[in-house]
Amino acid sequence: MTEPAHPQLEARSGRRRRLSVLLVPLILFGVLVAFFLAQLMSGRDASTVPSALINRPAPQTDLPPLAATSLPGLRSADFLGKVTLVNVFASWCAPCREEHPVLLALSRDERFTLAGLNYKDAQDNAAGFLRELGNPYDAIGVDASGRTGIDWGVYGVPETFVVGRDGIIAFKFVGPLSAETVRHELMPAVEAALAEVPGA
Repeated sequence: MTEPAHPQLEARSGRRRRLSVLLVPLILFGVLVAFFLAQLMSGRDASTVPSALINRPAPQTDLPPLAATSLPGLRSADFLGKVTLVNVFASWCAPCREEHPVLLALSRDERFTLAGLNYKDAQDNAAGFLRELGNPYDAIGVDASGRTGIDWGVYGVPETFVVGRDGIIAFKFVGPLSAETVRHELMPAVEAALAEVPGA
């Protein structure tokens, strides 16, 4: 017959179990905090999210036009022979409203095409958004399901891609464009794409 465990030993064992149950979440939390601090301290710009599509052909795209406009839809075949900015937007996206004046200014530059990819939006809402704020786009493709956005590697809205004359994605910007980011990040990528000779 085994003798019962000593009450003090049982109490110490119970305390150790409770302590380990408390410590594990604290340690995991500490690891997560350290990871996010390392990301912040790295100086990396969150808007320049790496994309597997940079320097690769734009995904096959064939989106119908926004019905309330007379503009064409968005087709990857139309990228060839010209530089295209593809801007992912939605009427429900507050940062899209914030960047819209910047897009209107960009639309005055006739050296490239500005195309909209309307992401997971109701067509009436998208049309109302453009009626209210103005339409900067030369073409708008409706991606109601978000399937094409997935193909493009969209993380969120808005995002802007620069597609070269050869149909290759040269640059991606995540978040709302501002006058500063256009000047220092987007336009250098556009200028480089404009200077590129296809097939060279």
